[in-house]
Amino acid sequence: MSDTKTFLITGVSTGLGRALACAALAAGHRVVGTVRTPADARAFEALAGDAHARILDVTDHDAVDTVVNETERDLGPVDVLVANAGYGHDGLFEESSMDDLRRQFEVNVYGTVAVIKAVLPHMRERRSGHIIAVTSMGGLITMPGLSFYHGSKFAVEGILETLGKEVADFGIHVTAVEPGSFRTDWAGRSMTRAPRAIADYDELFEPLRARRVHGHGRQPGDPDKAAAAVLQIVAADQPPTRLLLGTDALRLVQAGRDAFERDMLAWAELSASTDFDEVSRPA
Repeated sequence: MSDTKTFLITGVSTGLGRALACAALAAGHRVVGTVRTPADARAFEALAGDAHARILDVTDHDAVDTVVNETERDLGPVDVLVANAGYGHDGLFEESSMDDLRRQFEVNVYGTVAVIKAVLPHMRERRSGHIIAVTSMGGLITMPGLSFYHGSKFAVEGILETLGKEVADFGIHVTAVEPGSFRTDWAGRSMTRAPRAIADYDELFEPLRARRVHGHGRQPGDPDKAAAAVLQIVAADQPPTRLLLGTDALRLVQAGRDAFERDMLAWAELSASTDFDEVSRPA
């Protein structure tokens, strides 16, 4: 049996999406990649290998359905979906608007879910497939100034974990890929930044924003190595539910889990006190 697969990857113009598409093409896979402009489509299809571009805005859910159904009809079954399209919003909670929140969730949550929902019936019918969504270490830990971004990624994490339990009996794998800091456009052109307005937050936030801006292009993570890691889990018989990428992700998520456990244990007696007393428990 051939190991060649058809990948559908959203957001292949730059960053991890582009690196993964190139790695999959180099490995002999077919890749259908979504982009936002005709120029990006031409550039993607000029890559060596079996590359097919589709212009798509993941917030247009009807268009998502159309792209997925046409791919299944014209190019064959989608074996691997990588829901990668997304962006970061850098801004303090109090300084960010409700419109900022809606846009963040429209792309990072609703767009991701729309693509998964379009692909899932085909995979369920075939009883096979691998759904991968690129979330972030920011779906498991938090940092000041990224509350809306963290909220979107925490939401996707919960959706994916639940989905994985729902489709496990259908031979469908679901994996959340959680990168740390990688040399992509996430902290550059792919990030929106809320204007500053409240001086009370200057001491906390200004150094953090400056570090994100000046650290762009110096992140420790190598997108090509991340792509190779994702291809390894695609080839695995039992891929993980979650895959952290980068030593910073391992360190920060572990620290977050340790802090959660300390809080849980410190307040365990109070937590347990909220059950009914056994003698008075209703029948």
